[in-house]
Amino acid sequence: MSSSPRRTRVAALALTACLAGLPAAADTLRIGLNSDPDALDPDTSRTVAARSVFMALCDKLVDIDAELNFVPQLATGWSWSDDLLALTLDLRDDVVFHDGEPFDAQAVAFNIERSLTHPRSTRRSEINAIERAVVVDTHRVRLELSQPFVPLIAALADRAGMMVSPRAVEASGDDFALDPVCAGPYRFVDRVQLDRIVVERFPDHYDADAYLIERIVFQPVPDSTVRVANLRAGDLDLIEQVAPTDMAVLEELAGIQLAAITGLGSHYVQLNVGAPEGSEWRTPMTQDPRLREAFELAIDRPALNQVTNEGLFTPGNQPVPPTSPFYVGELPPPGRDVERARALLREAGHERVAMQMITPTTTAYQRTAEILQAMVAEAGIDLQLVGMEVVTALDHESRGDFEALLIRWSGRADPDGNIASFLTCAGSLNGGSYCNPAVDEAIAAARATADASARYAAYREAAEHYLAERPFVYLFHEHYLFALRDRVQGFVPVPDGLIRFRGMSLDG
Repeated sequence: MSSSPRRTRVAALALTACLAGLPAAADTLRIGLNSDPDALDPDTSRTVAARSVFMALCDKLVDIDAELNFVPQLATGWSWSDDLLALTLDLRDDVVFHDGEPFDAQAVAFNIERSLTHPRSTRRSEINAIERAVVVDTHRVRLELSQPFVPLIAALADRAGMMVSPRAVEASGDDFALDPVCAGPYRFVDRVQLDRIVVERFPDHYDADAYLIERIVFQPVPDSTVRVANLRAGDLDLIEQVAPTDMAVLEELAGIQLAAITGLGSHYVQLNVGAPEGSEWRTPMTQDPRLREAFELAIDRPALNQVTNEGLFTPGNQPVPPTSPFYVGELPPPGRDVERARALLREAGHERVAMQMITPTTTAYQRTAEILQAMVAEAGIDLQLVGMEVVTALDHESRGDFEALLIRWSGRADPDGNIASFLTCAGSLNGGSYCNPAVDEAIAAARATADASARYAAYREAAEHYLAERPFVYLFHEHYLFALRDRVQGFVPVPDGLIRFRGMSLDG
C-alpha cells in the first residue's frame, strides 16, 4: 500500500543522510533507480534496474539508437548468410575487459556458450537458435543456427550481447555477480545491497574520451516521492521512471530538466496457468479461462491509465504497443463489461472468486494494484495483494511460486523479445508455464523470415491463441519519464528506457 506522509518524510530523510555519507564530488553522477537491481550478471539478471547499471558496465555486440536502428558497438559490422542460418560478426580489435584480458572472437564464443548453458541463464531462450559460435579468426566470429532466427540481432543488442571476461568468470564461478568484469566504459567498484552501486570510468575503454563523467552512483529508491525529494535537494542528479503523478510538480521546479520517450514494453498481470497438480496455485483463476476473461473484462484500461498514470501511458492488450508495426489492430483491448464478467463467474460455478496477486512495493505498482483491486471486486473477484520487493517478486515468478503477478517488461526493439521468452513452452521468462504448441509454431515461423508481412501474419496467429487463453492480461505501455538537474548535460533518451552515458557531462 502507499506510504503515509510521515513514513515518506522519514524515508526521505534517511536516504538523504545515507547519500550525504558518500563523497560529494563534481565529477560524480548520482542516479535514483526505481528498484534495487538483481544479480549483476547479464546471463542471470532479470530486472530493468540491472539493465540500467549494465549500460555503464557491459558493452554489447550491438546497440540501438534513439530511432531504433541497430548500430555497432563491440561488433563493427555483421552479415547474414543467404539461407539465414549463419550470422558473421566483425569485432573491434582495440577492446580489453576491465581485468586487462583482450576481447576477441574466442571471448564471444565463450559468452555465447555461457548464455546457452548456464543453469540459471535467462538469456537461453533469446538465442537458443544458435548451435555453435565458430571462431573464424581473432576478430571475426560466425554464429551458426539450427534454424533461421531473424531477431538474433535484437537479442545481441541487449543482455545476450553483453560480453563478460572469460578469465573473471572462471576465477569467480558462481560469485561473478558480486564483482562483475565486463568491457564497458565504467568498471565496478562497490555494491551495498539495497543502498548503492558504484562504478568508475575505465581509462582503457576503446572510446574512453567520449565518457566525461568519472564516477556514477546508482541508488535504488523505490518510493517515487522520495526520489523526487532527493532530486530537489540535490542529493540525486537524475531519476528514471518518474511517476506520471510527479510530473506536474517537477515541471514547476527551477533547475530541473524533464525528458520523455515512448517505450517498447508493457505492464501486465501474469497468471500461473501451468501450475502443476497439487500446487496451491492450481486455483480456479489459473485453471479456468472463463475466470481470466472475467478478470480482464472487469478492468477499465483507460480509467486505470488516467488514475495511475495521469493518462500519459498508452492502454493496450498485447506484448507490443499500438505504435509497433506488429501490433494486431484487429484484436483490440475489450471494453469494460462488469455484467458479462459476473455472468462468466456464474457460468464457471462461482458467485465470487478469490485470487492472490504479488505486487512489487514501489509506489507506482502499489497504486496500479489498488485500482485493479477495486475494479475487479465489482465483478465478484476478491483480489488479495501481497507486497514484495521487485527482485523477490521475480524470484517467485521464476520458481512458479505465485498465482498472479503484477509486473512490467521494459521491451525490446524486435517483437520477438517481448513475446517468445514469455509465451513459448520453454520460454526462460515463462514462470507461469503457459504452453500452446500452436503459439510455439507461429512464433517459430515469425523468427524464420525477414519478410515483415509474413512475420505480422505469424504474430497475429499466435495472438489469436494467447489473447483468448490469457496467461497474461496486458494493461498499458509506458512512456519513459526522466528528471535531471541542469548540471547534467548531453542526456538523450532512447526507447528502451536505458541511459547512454556517452557524451554526458556534469556542469559544476
